[in-house]
Amino acid sequence: MDERTRPGWLSALVSRRSVLATGAAGLAAPVAMTLGVAAPYESATAQTGTVRKVAIYAEALPGNLYGYGLAPGQATIPGPVLEIYEGDTLEITLVNNTDRRMSIHPHGVDYSVESDGSPLNASFNNPGETRTYIWRSREMFAAAGRRWMPGSAGYWHYHDHAMGTDHGTLGIARGLYGALVVRRRGDILPDKQFTAVFNEMSINNQVAPNTPIFEANLGQRVEWIAIGHGNQFHTFHLHAHRWADNRTGMLEGPTDPSQVVDNKDLNPGSSFGFQVLAGEGVGPGAWMYHCHVQNHSETGMSGIFLVRTADGGMPPGAQEAIDRFRGHQHGTAGAQAAEPTQGSAEGQHQHSPSR
Repeated sequence: MDERTRPGWLSALVSRRSVLATGAAGLAAPVAMTLGVAAPYESATAQTGTVRKVAIYAEALPGNLYGYGLAPGQATIPGPVLEIYEGDTLEITLVNNTDRRMSIHPHGVDYSVESDGSPLNASFNNPGETRTYIWRSREMFAAAGRRWMPGSAGYWHYHDHAMGTDHGTLGIARGLYGALVVRRRGDILPDKQFTAVFNEMSINNQVAPNTPIFEANLGQRVEWIAIGHGNQFHTFHLHAHRWADNRTGMLEGPTDPSQVVDNKDLNPGSSFGFQVLAGEGVGPGAWMYHCHVQNHSETGMSGIFLVRTADGGMPPGAQEAIDRFRGHQHGTAGAQAAEPTQGSAEGQHQHSPSR
């Protein structure tokens, strides 16, 4: 028997938020490894047509926020990463443990009007109600004219679409969202997985210095999932790391024409993902991630990607950098402090003559 088929095998290895819903038993089996050192690359494999089941619980959180969780009392912002393979069907039993109408609506996959998650189609959970939503995925297939229809593989997301107004926009503002990953068989699985949601002027409904500090060891394969929500237009920038602007973030070969980037637009309803090797070429340290719209970054849309040493140690200078980040003035006060005053050399746009 393959050791990885034994119950509980993954329990010591997986990220708390990353889940791949399994079959008839309805258990949650995560796929994002958290080994102490970088593991050999592992490829995703699955049978086409698997029906995977997961229970999601919607709950109220402090601060008039809401979240999704895999069990009662485990709701988080963002909610758990849901993962399937192309060709799989995902059955979500959504338990509404709140006193508000709400739902769950996906991007990037197929579903019927009954599983749309919108008031338009009367697809939602009333307070205290349990409802099943069915999402389907597919592989690419040949079409007429030597064309191919795209499959479902990609970095997508899910969110509430019923709380508040008839359109159902309040749930997103209050934290009801999460990542949805559809993998193609043969994709490389990560060691660590992070979800960063730019929602209005926050990251995961937090502003600096309370934004997430994501951690990995030097050389670990890290998967980032970036999602945009709200009404503001953003960009996502990661210091010292770069990726290919395609489905996976990795080049397919030396002639792959994908542009290599370290900054990408992240606007309401959009999402993308990529993988990097933590600290590749630059070493361990405290590296920023942030919105590159300057006044957004200044007012709290920034966080830290902490790359530890290969054995998990704190690299020199990293703790001091984190302390400085926590001590920075974020928000309006910080922006005002940075504004040049009238009469200063910077304020008068004076330049020294060249010599």
